[in-house]
Amino acid sequence: MNPVHDSEIRDITLAAEGRRKMDWAFAHMPLLAKLREEFQRERPFAGKRVAICLHLEAKTANLALLVQAGGAEVAVAASNPLSTQDDVVAGLVDAGVTAFAWRGATEEEYHRHLGRLLDFHPEAIIDDGGDLITALHRDRPDQLREIRGGCEETTTGILRLRAMEAEGALKVPMMAVNDAYCKYLFDNRYGTGQSVWDGIMRTTNLLVAGKTVVVVGYGWCGKGVAMRAKGLGARVIVCEVDPIRALEAVMDGFSVMPVVEAAREGDFFVTVTGNRDCITRPAFEVMKDGAVLANAGHFDVEISKPDLRELAVSVREVRHNIEEYRMPDGRRLYLLAQGRLVNLASGDGHPVEVMDMTFALQALALRAVVEGDFPPGVHPLPRELDERVARMRLSAWGFSVDELTPGQRAYLASWQA
Repeated sequence: MNPVHDSEIRDITLAAEGRRKMDWAFAHMPLLAKLREEFQRERPFAGKRVAICLHLEAKTANLALLVQAGGAEVAVAASNPLSTQDDVVAGLVDAGVTAFAWRGATEEEYHRHLGRLLDFHPEAIIDDGGDLITALHRDRPDQLREIRGGCEETTTGILRLRAMEAEGALKVPMMAVNDAYCKYLFDNRYGTGQSVWDGIMRTTNLLVAGKTVVVVGYGWCGKGVAMRAKGLGARVIVCEVDPIRALEAVMDGFSVMPVVEAAREGDFFVTVTGNRDCITRPAFEVMKDGAVLANAGHFDVEISKPDLRELAVSVREVRHNIEEYRMPDGRRLYLLAQGRLVNLASGDGHPVEVMDMTFALQALALRAVVEGDFPPGVHPLPRELDERVARMRLSAWGFSVDELTPGQRAYLASWQA
């Protein structure tokens, strides 16, 4: 493919600004810089075609360029229509990556872009949310034999992959990067925690301190959102369906109650479950005037937009990325970023240093899949790659850790010690 002529992007003249964003991010990504030197030397993807379906912003661009530095021909498409940054996509094309994406793509355009990405006939993929792997199995089963394997970035994507695996539908090996310690302990918790509030505050310019924040879902992402809300001075209520996670939230110092009860008290609502219809009509009917609704899950189905539209007597954009739904009794409910990922649709996503770790995991996982011989199914990231990324991050920050002595290793390995 010719990146400039074959790409579907908004405007190639935005490339210079995109490259500046990419350069700024790369200056704060020492792990990717170290891996780029290694990949340029060893060329693990030489002659391979790699398709990447992720949120297309500056940090992701540097992952694509890392894979390219390893010898691959790379093509990208967006995993979310509102997270795409058109200048970054132009910068990628300028750097020799083929791209099919623009911000605000319609549903038809979004799926066409995924189709164009599969027209690239990739041999390995990096996916975010499972849309590409789903399209591959549903629409292009004849191409499955061309796929050596791939890796998946998110909780939502892993859920879909495991559902496919359980039905015997998954025909290629996929590495579950989201399940790596260095992914969910840091990206999901600290990355989501900071970037969600960055997106909310950047969009609304409202005070968080003294308000009540309702966090729906207390997985690792939810823990991060709740932790940062508490740090900003908010009172936090957690809503859960898992009693163990709910108990954990209580012991972390938060209130726990059903969504409809929490709806009466919340000023900000953040959904982060990976499931649909988490906030629906009964909750909307009792919310305060001025309640702010934000979603941090992968798809825009966690806050029921159909219910909001049915209840509202009017809908208007009152500020960029804020829709006001006016209820029959005059109450106003504010939906951010059309219910899409608020940290990316209303911000720049996770902090650079966090994504430096995650994308190092992605690159190493992709190499393991390409060079290995994995059967179809969902595979954990090898522990040694997890530990390697942790050591790289510590080293980049100037920290080091102790090593077990031979005697300590023997003690831990013996039942007669």
